[in-house]
Amino acid sequence: MLKLYRSATSDWRSIGAELPSEIIWIDLLDPTEDEKQFVERVLDIRVPSERSLSEIEASSRLITDHDRLYLSSPAVRLDDNDEAEITNIGFVIGPRVLVTVRFAQLTTFDDVMKRIGTDKSLQNGMCVFTALLEAMIDRGADVLEHLGAKTDRLSRGVFKGGLVRSKRPVRSSRRLREALESIGELADRLAKARDVLLGVGRVASFADDVGNEWITSASKRRLEAVTKDVASLGDYETRLSDKIQLLLDAVLGFINIQQNDLFKILTIVSVVGVPPTILVGVWGMNFKAMPELSWTFGYPLAWAAIIASGILPVLWFKRHGWFD
Repeated sequence: MLKLYRSATSDWRSIGAELPSEIIWIDLLDPTEDEKQFVERVLDIRVPSERSLSEIEASSRLITDHDRLYLSSPAVRLDDNDEAEITNIGFVIGPRVLVTVRFAQLTTFDDVMKRIGTDKSLQNGMCVFTALLEAMIDRGADVLEHLGAKTDRLSRGVFKGGLVRSKRPVRSSRRLREALESIGELADRLAKARDVLLGVGRVASFADDVGNEWITSASKRRLEAVTKDVASLGDYETRLSDKIQLLLDAVLGFINIQQNDLFKILTIVSVVGVPPTILVGVWGMNFKAMPELSWTFGYPLAWAAIIASGILPVLWFKRHGWFD
């Protein structure tokens, strides 16, 4: 899909060899070959492919060529199952027109599209590029706030004993398992948000440094503000990452404690059962010369000895706090 903004016509096929001067933004969403060839013809640029946008090295993401900036940055989109996944955006910035190449629907682009017809501050493609970065920063801040709130709720559940405060070990194990899944999800979403922030900060700084010849003073100030916002959100993301790591360590610690309690129970059971087993084994031997067989009260005395040999270890464990 190809869309032209600030254009008198929505049909790009009716445009001749020269792009109308009022067009400042061309948005390519999962473009066809015909749409790519049209943009390359009227602007004398090369439209990046999805494969080239996915390259991670800086030399492939930040390029200047014939007074054009070729930039790419990751973004987060939601799939059909509301799962967050990374998609890449390409920006081709010239003195007048911005070309964006993407392969997924993004709410940040929709927000800027609503402003393009009425916002007079969007004077050229660089202004639109700056507005897109600002929208991505706002979206990233909302995501970090949401992750921070979920982390706080999970933290209260972990450190106030809600995960392990249960008389049923199975239920406690299920809660700990669910907490681990939640922590993993938080860490995954936070990692994606970090990638987006790093990408936005990188392209904003590069555009500010390289595009000085045709960048407006207002766009320059806004790009500098974007860079500062990225730095502040990066600090918040670092603190949130540390907190998630603390939660992970705490949950793993509770799991270890639960396992130790289980091993302690097994140890007590095995130790308590050893003395009676020895006595039963001794009196179960088929020897003729066994004095206890001729005792009048040998049978009840044997039972008393067996019971006492099981009770004494229990009392010893209780005295030393194993049942606390």
